[in-house]
Amino acid sequence: MDETQILPKGRMNLKPGSTHAFDREKSRPWGEAPALPAEPKIETQGLSAYFGPAKVLNEIKMTIPANRVVAIIGPSGCGKSTFIRCLNRMHELIPGARTEGAVTLDGKNIYSPETDLVDLRRRIGMVFQRPAPFPTLSIYDNVVVGLKLTGFKKKEALNEIVESTLKSVVLWDEVKGRLHRSALALSGGQQQRLCIARVLAVNPKILLMDEPASALDPLSTIKIEELIHELKRNYTIVIVTHNMQQAARVSDYTGYFYLGTLVEFGETKKIFTTPEDYITGRFG
Repeated sequence: MDETQILPKGRMNLKPGSTHAFDREKSRPWGEAPALPAEPKIETQGLSAYFGPAKVLNEIKMTIPANRVVAIIGPSGCGKSTFIRCLNRMHELIPGARTEGAVTLDGKNIYSPETDLVDLRRRIGMVFQRPAPFPTLSIYDNVVVGLKLTGFKKKEALNEIVESTLKSVVLWDEVKGRLHRSALALSGGQQQRLCIARVLAVNPKILLMDEPASALDPLSTIKIEELIHELKRNYTIVIVTHNMQQAARVSDYTGYFYLGTLVEFGETKKIFTTPEDYITGRFG
């Protein structure tokens, strides 16, 4: 199998002269994003979410550009995790939960009745707060479990996918001699990178990360942050974090949520250098 079929290379097709909102400012976002504007990958319009009668997201409007990192910050209980769960329809898995409004991926509404939910959650992968490798599976099988569930069984191709995805999360050299041992033998940071590799193995377009480093030690956190910078070459990433310094380090755009409302959204560099509401203390 050609590795380019497993992990697509290169950036998105940028359109010079675009008039999208992200074109308006010429300064570079925080980090290493290119000067040219990115095309929108996900857009939310009037997105609201409920747990039973309780409204926890209030008509969120946001454009998430392709091949960028968007950080979602705000106090506990403000709707950060609920928001990203709405982006791949995991919110509706909770009894009594529902959404209103639209979420479009590459211009198509994912809440359309025609949406294939299995395919959607393959294209929009989720990494959770605590590392959660499957305890009864080996390192190797943790990587390919999603592929095997779809009936993919070609051994040679699976071997290539395991190697390429573990290399992409900078884990291959650490585990290549023990691929068939339990994943629970890995450290917490290694387990989280393994979980990211498990998501990447099914070739998603978007990574949703719900505080992926909050349960890790400082060294493992640095590795996850470095990995995020590398992965945005091929993926669009949305990360929830309580750590403002982490948001400043890893993201190109930042959105601040408060009581289910998107209070601020813009380039991270501007959010943290010319703040309006959150950083100045008007909210939170």
